[in-house]
Amino acid sequence: MWLPKKAEFINIKGQSLSMRYTVGSKLHLTRALLFSVFISLLYTTASQAQYRRDPIINLENFDLDRVHWGYFLGFNQYDFKFDYEDSFADVQVAKSTGFNVGLIGDLRINDYLNLRLEPGLYYTQRSLYFPGFVEERDYFREVKSTYVHIPLLLKVSTKRLNNFKPFLVGGVSTSINLSSNETNPNDNTGGVFRMKRNTYYYELGFGIDFYLMYFKFSPSIRGVFALNDELVRDQNPNSLWTGNINGMYTRGVFVNFTFE
Repeated sequence: MWLPKKAEFINIKGQSLSMRYTVGSKLHLTRALLFSVFISLLYTTASQAQYRRDPIINLENFDLDRVHWGYFLGFNQYDFKFDYEDSFADVQVAKSTGFNVGLIGDLRINDYLNLRLEPGLYYTQRSLYFPGFVEERDYFREVKSTYVHIPLLLKVSTKRLNNFKPFLVGGVSTSINLSSNETNPNDNTGGVFRMKRNTYYYELGFGIDFYLMYFKFSPSIRGVFALNDELVRDQNPNSLWTGNINGMYTRGVFVNFTFE
C-alpha cells in the first residue's frame, strides 16, 4: 500500500480537518471565556460580602455535618496520549466538549479534609486521523464514549473566609466505558476502533466553595490521567492502524459545578 508523507496526508484530509479544529477552538475559547466571567462575578460578589462591616454568614454550620450529599453538572474534554514504536507516526486527535452529570457523597474528616465519592456519567467524542491512508473510511475513526466514572477524592480546603473557601482535590478513579467495543470481533479492517472497557486514573484539581443562602455551590477544574493502556489492537500485528502504537492513554479536563 502506498504511504504518503505526513505533509501529503494532511493535504489529503484538506480543509475539512482544518475547519473541525477552527470551529472546535472557537467553541472551547467561548466556553472558557464564559466560565472565567462567571467565576469573576461570583468572586466579586463574595469579596464585597467579605469586607462588609457585618457580613452575612450563610450556612454557618454546614461544614459541621459528618456526611452530606449533592450532585454535579459539568463539561469535559477528553484527549488521547499515544506512545509509538517509531516516532515518525502521528495519529491526530480532534477533541470535542462533552457533558457530565453525577452524585456526590462527602465525609468530613476534620475542618480541612473531606473524603468524597463522586460517581457520574460522562459522555464525550474524539475523532482520530491515521496517517498512511487515502480513503476517509480508512484514515478516519469517530470514537464516541459513554463512561461510568467513579472517583475517590481527598479534598483539602483552606480556612473558610466568610462565604467562600478555596480547595485542592486529588485522588484515584476508575471508569467503565459502555461503548468500548472491546469484545467486538471486528477491528479496524472492518471500520471498528476498539478500546478496553475498564480504565484507571489519577486526578488533580482545584475549586472554590461558595456558601449561598440555601445551598453550597462549588465550581472546580480537574485534570484526569489514565494509568493503563486502553488500546485493543487489531488481529493483524502489522496493522497500519495499531501496529506502531505502544500505548494509548486517556487524559482529560473536567469543569464541574456542584450543588450541596
